[in-house]
This record gives sequence, C-alpha cells and structure tokens, in this order.
Amino acid sequence: MKVKIRTKDFRFSLPVPIGMAGFVVQMLPEKLFEEMRINTPEPYDKLVTKETINLIVKECMDILKENKGLEIIHVEAADGTFVSIKL
Repeated sequence: MKVKIRTKDFRFSLPVPIGMAGFVVQMLPEKLFEEMRINTPEPYDKLVTKETINLIVKECMDILKENKGLEIIHVEAADGTFVSIKL
C-alpha cells in the first residue's frame, strides 16, 4: 500500500506492506478515532474503534492482495492538497 500526502509546504509518502496494515491501525492514536466518531452519524459512531477497523482489515486481507495497484482514495482540494492511497 502506498500513502501519499502533499500540500504546499509538506510532502509525505509512506509505503506500507499489506501484511503490516493491522499493525499500522494499532499504532494510530485513539484521538484520531474519537475525531472520526464525532463526524459519524448515530448508531454507526459506536463502530468507529481501533478494534473494529483492525478486524475489517484482517477480514479483507485476501481482497487487498488481489487488487494490488488499485487507488482507493484520491482527493485533490482547491488549495492544492493531495491525498492518495493505493493498494
């Protein structure tokens, strides 16, 4: 998986092996999940937890490996911010 983030002042690129995706989810701070819960409507906000996301990643591992190269997130903002996540 390749994660790329680009703004006017900042460039970030991180290759993440698919097998380590669960580990990466575990390393994310809990504050990130709390912020996502705020923007998630009821009753789904209770599902936005580190454990749930990790379970989804583990269950989808076969599909992730089969679709190598697929761009799952591509966002370009008007201010030049760019985010891309490819499998």
